[in-house]
Amino acid sequence: MSIEAFYIILTGALVAASSALLGSFLVLRRMAMLGDAISHAVLPGIVVAFLLSGQRESTALLIGAAASGLLATFLIELLHRKARLQEDASIGISFTWLFAIGVLLISTYTGQVDLDQECVLYGEIAYVPLDQVSLGTIWSGPRPLLVSAILFALTLIYLLISFKGLKLLSFNEDHARSLGIRTQVWHFSFMAMVSLVTVLAFEIVGAILIVALLVVPAATAFLWTRSLIPMIVLAVIFGVLSSFGGYYLAVGINGSIAGAMVTVAGLFMLLSVVLMRVLKRS
Repeated sequence: MSIEAFYIILTGALVAASSALLGSFLVLRRMAMLGDAISHAVLPGIVVAFLLSGQRESTALLIGAAASGLLATFLIELLHRKARLQEDASIGISFTWLFAIGVLLISTYTGQVDLDQECVLYGEIAYVPLDQVSLGTIWSGPRPLLVSAILFALTLIYLLISFKGLKLLSFNEDHARSLGIRTQVWHFSFMAMVSLVTVLAFEIVGAILIVALLVVPAATAFLWTRSLIPMIVLAVIFGVLSSFGGYYLAVGINGSIAGAMVTVAGLFMLLSVVLMRVLKRS
């Protein structure tokens, strides 16, 4: 294995692990498409960040995208709690509305500028080895790998701190309230963490891969167990294996690495469905 391949696989595995940790709760709470919603809802934040900064430098755009992602989560909660819409309807309304605002801002204020979320924010995991950074004697290597490692550590720390609250919130929110647990605090902190992971991972692995990693490994694990901790562990394993298998599939067919990783994740899902049907019949 070359060092470039190692960087790509390890980066994909770290992002997959972070996504699986959060994706397990998304699947349990029937909010699996939140990642896809955020991927569209970030567009107005990108445009506003560009208009304020006057440049397409990634840091400013990421800040704008993160702010827009948090706004989307707030709107989803507002529509769900106050307007009493179903959560999936709240997600659909929020991201389409924000995406439409972004399109309107682009057409109105940036007509002469090549500004599109596909080209200024969404990344490609194959480019991971090319973006090198050096932090003195502390780190020397690909910046996306460093960011993905920090992101995984933050996600793991967050879940260790909030596991009990998120577990009660996911399985029985009314019971959590009766115990005096501030469910809205845990809800908004979780939504903020999903937004952070989604937006930062855009630039590292690309939109299609992060949306898939948030949903498919966790949904596959859900087929095998209804216990939370085993489900999380299985989701992480499926996500990491998708990163390894997807890379070598892409090399074998000379295709997109991100597309191959999603394909392998889908194959794990398909295989799990078939095996579950076979086991039920036996």
